[in-house]
Amino acid sequence: MPQILSSTDADFEARFTALLGMKREDSPDVDATVAAIIADVRTRGDAAVIELTAKFDKLELTPETLAFSPAEIDAYCAQVTPKDRAALELAAERIRAYHARQKPDDARWTDATGAELGWRWSAVSAAGLYVPGGQASYPSSVLMNAIPAKVAGVERLAIACPTPGGAVNPLVILAAKISGVDVIYRIGGAQAIAALAYGTDSIAPVDKITGPGNAYVAAAKRRVFGRVGIDMIAGPSEILVIGDGTGDPDWIALDLLSQAEHDQVAQSILITTSQAEADAVIAAVEAHLQVLERREIAGASWRDYGAVVVVETLAQAAALSNRVAPEHLELCVDDPDALLPAIQHAGAIFLGHWTPEAIGDYVGGPNHVLPTARSARFSSGLSVLDFMKRTTLARMTPDALRAIGPAAETLAISESLQAHGLSVRARLNKLND
Repeated sequence: MPQILSSTDADFEARFTALLGMKREDSPDVDATVAAIIADVRTRGDAAVIELTAKFDKLELTPETLAFSPAEIDAYCAQVTPKDRAALELAAERIRAYHARQKPDDARWTDATGAELGWRWSAVSAAGLYVPGGQASYPSSVLMNAIPAKVAGVERLAIACPTPGGAVNPLVILAAKISGVDVIYRIGGAQAIAALAYGTDSIAPVDKITGPGNAYVAAAKRRVFGRVGIDMIAGPSEILVIGDGTGDPDWIALDLLSQAEHDQVAQSILITTSQAEADAVIAAVEAHLQVLERREIAGASWRDYGAVVVVETLAQAAALSNRVAPEHLELCVDDPDALLPAIQHAGAIFLGHWTPEAIGDYVGGPNHVLPTARSARFSSGLSVLDFMKRTTLARMTPDALRAIGPAAETLAISESLQAHGLSVRARLNKLND
């Protein structure tokens, strides 16, 4: 059974605070191991990547086989059924259309002094996407990472996707091809992150690395940050559903389980103003756990980290949700638009009874790479902007420099930066000649 809380209980605040503080991330002390792997890859390049792949993935590679060949890509793509191909293409089309609207505009203007100011946006030159292998090999994640990069204008896009024992998911290969990926490497782990960040003889370095992974991948991304950009450090999946008693308990139960089945440390929370809805959803979850294919994983998640919270008002529900700052938030209420302004922190919001979070994972259009572990308080999901950078522009005219230059000189002197001040004064003196 999940935790069951009521806002009217005397110990509610203490129990809810404890719920927020539950440690779900599997964070073994891997940093020293990862540091050694990165150092090895930087020193020995391809040889280190090949040895580590043989050790961890039981796959023997050569510099020539680190990446899939065009013929291999075509062969794996041919294995995908027409139905699966059509679904991937629909998802790609919708994701591409949504993200195209995110592309920002350049701007230039002249202010009152006559100075010309502005900014321009440009894409990073190369990006590397990490795609987990094995059971967590998701073609949808390829689309969600690669398509925004291509929309942004990234010139070279590489994927690192481990293939333990040589096992390949054809859907992942097809998703990469549909998304416009240039090269697919069959490597993973910290060694793949190091290779993408620093490069080897066979693997060209990139400017930004995105995509989820295990504790070793997360630790490697932390270590290479600064050498390259990263998106975020992803934690276990989470969903919070706000209900008001008007929803279908079976639908809500399935929505909660859609995240619970990801991982034993995923978290599913229902906050509702209806005790009857709370009871019905709990019963529906238990019924589905009898037959769900991934019932052992989902059951452990629901038992250890699930929660059902009964509150008196939707305003209370929104306030508690903001404290959780969930990765996914469903507003399964009669009037979601009325509640929406009260929501301040969430990675993605799904409005109304007919919008299951699972639609967002695949074909909705918005990105499913989202902040977890309460980081939606200060960060956003993956977007086109993650693959772009803003460069400021400025042009002074003589009149503009005459108007604002003396203030710059004054500030430079106050900071004891003489050359700064002199560089402005030299031009001001020229104006006075």
